[in-house]
Amino acid sequence: MVRAGESLHKVKGSKHLGHTMGVETEEEIKQHLDALWKAHHGATHVSYAWRLGADKARYRANDDGEPAGTAGQPILGQIKSMDVTNVLVAVVRYYGGTNLGTGGLIDAYGTAARMALEAATIAERRVMCHYRVEFGYGQMPAVMRLLKAMDAEITESVFDNQCSLRAGIARGDAARWEAGWADLRLSETASIKPE
Repeated sequence: MVRAGESLHKVKGSKHLGHTMGVETEEEIKQHLDALWKAHHGATHVSYAWRLGADKARYRANDDGEPAGTAGQPILGQIKSMDVTNVLVAVVRYYGGTNLGTGGLIDAYGTAARMALEAATIAERRVMCHYRVEFGYGQMPAVMRLLKAMDAEITESVFDNQCSLRAGIARGDAARWEAGWADLRLSETASIKPE
């Protein structure tokens, strides 16, 4: 998860304001971009790149009218080089009267993006698999020991004669969790179901 970061990079009179925001959805991205345009209505460009998902497969870069490949791609390159996801990096440009040329634009946008990412707080999050866990009340000590050993995140629980909870297990530990569950040899009423 990325928490906001900002930067200012000046080149030949042009100002490049870098903004980094943590995002989860494309709708959030649109809202942040709309807010930047409202806050910087005198800007000539708001170029950006974003990447979403634990697999980092969803991404986009936009030059916002700058020559193709001179703004969005350098921003995306910085996101990739820092290996972050669920992030939007936007660079607001105020034109300073001097054309920067292709190389100058690539350098200016990339530098502003890098500076904004460096100013941001980047937090690691575990990718979780979620399970619905059901078991008898008398089986609770064994189940809870296993959940604790797996460093599970319990997000919901009901403890009665028949207990039910929702647990998050780190994706890398899912096979070990399922094997540990099988080793408990609980009654037939006990079960785990991936959600």
